[in-house]
Amino acid sequence: MHQYDLYGIGAALLDTEIEVSDRDLEALGVEKGVMTLVDDTRQRQLVDDLTDHLVTASRACGGSGANTVIAASYFGLRTFYSCKVAADDNGDFYLANLDAAGVDYPRVLDSADGGTSGKCLVLITPDAERSMNTFLGISERLSVAEVDSAALAASRWAYIEGYLVSSDTGRAAAIALREQAEAAGVKTALSLSDPAMVHLFRDGLGTMIGGGVDLLFCNRDEALGFTGTDSVESAALALRDYCRSFAITLGAEGALLWDGGRQYRVASPQVHAVDTNGAGDMFAGAFLYGLNRDMPFAEAGELACRAAARVVSQYGPRLRPEQHGELLNAECGMRNAEY
Repeated sequence: MHQYDLYGIGAALLDTEIEVSDRDLEALGVEKGVMTLVDDTRQRQLVDDLTDHLVTASRACGGSGANTVIAASYFGLRTFYSCKVAADDNGDFYLANLDAAGVDYPRVLDSADGGTSGKCLVLITPDAERSMNTFLGISERLSVAEVDSAALAASRWAYIEGYLVSSDTGRAAAIALREQAEAAGVKTALSLSDPAMVHLFRDGLGTMIGGGVDLLFCNRDEALGFTGTDSVESAALALRDYCRSFAITLGAEGALLWDGGRQYRVASPQVHAVDTNGAGDMFAGAFLYGLNRDMPFAEAGELACRAAARVVSQYGPRLRPEQHGELLNAECGMRNAEY
């Protein structure tokens, strides 16, 4: 009997979402649609320049891996998350959010390490695209020391956030976690996270993947960039060298899945998208929930598409706690109707 269904590792970032226009992005010199690493000075400058927008701002515990693990927890999985926060107000807020979501984490905080907790400024344009400016703070120093080997060995799945590739110590922690998981018979999943990470750190992502993970998550742009191909179909063939199964998200077009033997296309509900921040994270969390509950691969993908569609139809990177149960109840109703 496993103690945890899902063990995750990633950056701990306090997200602040602000609604802006394309003109605002141009004036601020922000690249649209990707994650850009910035220092604290640049992030403060952006916040100062957006003072008149702060009335629309919202704050939440975030980071890609955390969003996925928290979603999985609200769906009903037993979860554990390794991250690094500082002994400051943002760090306290972050850990309180994990507690509220039922996510376990290492209970010893090394306040002697100093530093400040990481922050991500998420700028949302009217077309629902998100442009992220991330100050990693102490998350840049996440290391092998944050890997809880006992909790990992007691898990069914391990999930690795691809953003860790941008930090030398984070990349080493991701590799160590994958290797320990493989040795303990724990299944491994990894997300490529962002087209910018693929463009800037492709080789590093390759070392994190190693001889191949059990499940690889990516979107269309990440799949094309990582494989150096010009079509989703070609990328799908090339990705098989790096994993034993994959899920390529295609936005409103749904997802392309491969379970190691068969390929599937699953559709996404048509919704009015207002904020794409967190869509891929939610997809991964719902998909991993489905696999942990022994759903057929395609059914897990269908649930993941519906969950991601719900996220993009409202502001914020995550669903409200009760919305996870609503999705599962709807899933049960759909399955019963088929019979």
